[in-house]
Amino acid sequence: MTGIRLTAPAPGWSIDADVVVVGSGVAGLTTALRCAAAGLATVVVTKARLDAGSTRWAQGGIAAALGEGDTPEQHLDDTLVAGVGLCDESAVRALVTDGPGAVRRLMETGARFDTADDGSVALTREGGHHRRRIVHAGGDATGAEVSRALVEAVRAAALHTVENALVLDLLTDAEGRTAGVTLHVMGEGQHDGVGAVNAPAVVLATGGMGQVFSATTNPSVSTADGVALALRAGAEVSDLEFVQFHPTVLFLGAGSEGQQPLVSEAVRGEGAHLVDASGTRFMLGQHELAELAPRDVVAKGITRQMQLKGTDHMYLDGRHFGAEMWERRFPTILAACRSHGIDPVTEPIPVAPAAHYASGGVRTDLRGRTTVPGLYACGEVACTGVHGANRLASNSLLEGLVFAERIAADIVADRPRSGAAVGPAGTPVPLQAPETRLTVQRAMTRGAGVLRSAESLAAAADALEELRRATRGTGAAETKPAVPGVEAWEATNLLLVARVLVAAARAREETRGCHWREDRPERDDAEWRRHLVVRLDPEDGLVLRRTDTEAFGPVDASGAADCAATSTTHPTPEEP
Repeated sequence: MTGIRLTAPAPGWSIDADVVVVGSGVAGLTTALRCAAAGLATVVVTKARLDAGSTRWAQGGIAAALGEGDTPEQHLDDTLVAGVGLCDESAVRALVTDGPGAVRRLMETGARFDTADDGSVALTREGGHHRRRIVHAGGDATGAEVSRALVEAVRAAALHTVENALVLDLLTDAEGRTAGVTLHVMGEGQHDGVGAVNAPAVVLATGGMGQVFSATTNPSVSTADGVALALRAGAEVSDLEFVQFHPTVLFLGAGSEGQQPLVSEAVRGEGAHLVDASGTRFMLGQHELAELAPRDVVAKGITRQMQLKGTDHMYLDGRHFGAEMWERRFPTILAACRSHGIDPVTEPIPVAPAAHYASGGVRTDLRGRTTVPGLYACGEVACTGVHGANRLASNSLLEGLVFAERIAADIVADRPRSGAAVGPAGTPVPLQAPETRLTVQRAMTRGAGVLRSAESLAAAADALEELRRATRGTGAAETKPAVPGVEAWEATNLLLVARVLVAAARAREETRGCHWREDRPERDDAEWRRHLVVRLDPEDGLVLRRTDTEAFGPVDASGAADCAATSTTHPTPEEP
């Protein structure tokens, strides 16, 4: 444990359980259903409503080797290529091998996917895939269907759920083992204010951290709460520098901030073309797959073309689809575009990259275990080693399914027990004012977005460090810490995770996958085909180490990796 926690009132109520799952997306609800089916008292905590997380926004689908002639080995090969040398092959093999069965079990749970004329599951293709292996629902509403099926199953099973609850910190026992979580319920109901769920197994399935940036496809609740909690609890995080910027997000005008509408990769998978204002297809010749290249390649291609043309967006042209195909295959995207005054049937869609998916997160093993005993992580909040430097399209929902089942199996087999909770203990971190959120987002977008350099990252680090110092009375402009509350807790979480992301991005002096350094444009396998791992020290400083290989290796309950590595405390901007 770091001895660091959020400033918050003491819990005023509590629930006892065997397992508490934090998050209600595909990862969280799948874990909860499996644990409950095995007879474990399971509580689901979610920040908004059960169906309000990132899963419901997923448009493309779920990748799995279900088609004729397709194999897990081919899926593995495409995933390894997209990950640019940093995937942990054992994790990818687990993903693609377990994947087809996990998708079938999701269908047995009640998810209804689109079918072909012969009644078989319809499959489409997305960027980086050499075969059609993406199952989808409602044309472009796969996430909504997955969420619907899982939420209905949770309600049918009468699982104990706590909605509108922001998780705060991990509870531990005298031995340092997980003993539950503290949380704050927003609004009146059966539970209100700060409370606790006491449980010897905690599963973080809190989703992404897209709100670290000004423009993102992530919902407003994606404020990195799970990663921040894990860091304060002493867990290791890895690969946070690899933030995937989705290439084709509906461009709403210069200065647009917050959640932006996504234009699914499946639109390009069905044959839409990326063009500039003159109609030129600029991805031709940049990659053998052109518009269907891995997302980092396409995002870079769009950004380069914007720089070349001196504009802030490009276009996605699907006019040749015709109205019937748009209405049948992409009704959600069609409606979103039309609501903003754009008709894809008759005009190209203005698009630009925006923060979309965190390939990194809380470091886990193949059973979802973190470096803190009893603490698990699953889905986008986790870093399993599957995605490497760039997630392959539609592997995210699959990862949530596969590793949720693995976590549940581990919890059921171990039946963990913990002593009485004695934490969170230690020093409460000064809280950031709610308006800090915008300051963090803008600093990150300027300095750690699609285009990065030593200079831009240093500027971002300076801005973030000044915010941190100000609340401690050591900055140039002293700021009084904010009073406890949801917006202050979220801003504090965002600042912590932004600091880690920038530290890792500064340390990785190469370009790889979705980490693009303008000043270090080449990939350097000899020096950098390895992972950066970060943890917090007791003074809220960042301790960064580098692994010896691209393999993750098992987690160690002591918080140290089993492989040799060098640890360094990342210097603040004022140190040499």
